[in-house]
Amino acid sequence: MRPAWDHEAGDLARVHDQAFDHPWSASEIAELIGSPGAFALVAEDAAPAAFILCRAVAGEAEILTLAVEPAARRRGLARALVEAAAGVARIAGAEAMFLEVADDNVAAIGLYEAAGFDRAGLRRGYYDRGPQGYVDALVMRLDLGRAAL
Repeated sequence: MRPAWDHEAGDLARVHDQAFDHPWSASEIAELIGSPGAFALVAEDAAPAAFILCRAVAGEAEILTLAVEPAARRRGLARALVEAAAGVARIAGAEAMFLEVADDNVAAIGLYEAAGFDRAGLRRGYYDRGPQGYVDALVMRLDLGRAAL
């Protein structure tokens, strides 16, 4: 696990493309990494295999995205990235960490619940799945003062 930098945005976009139906571009990722309070962490083999992009501002942190390429799944990378990001957020002064996850993404919901996140709300029609329509997002919250991480 190490910090990711904006000049690696092309590699991170490649991972994001393998993980999501509507991936973020390299320029979008670079812009987010360079924004105030943002930080990114990467797990790699020879090249980035997974990354998490977060922001910590005004006592709160948010996971903006977490992507793991298919060949690297089921190896604990996502859990390690979430744990590391929670640690960075704590150091940055965040007391809670939030995220949105599609309510049909059972694996991700299980990951976040195992990491200590609680369901805190629902955003109806948050994710656009194209011809399949829209999917709701669960808002999840981790209390960084009592995190199980």
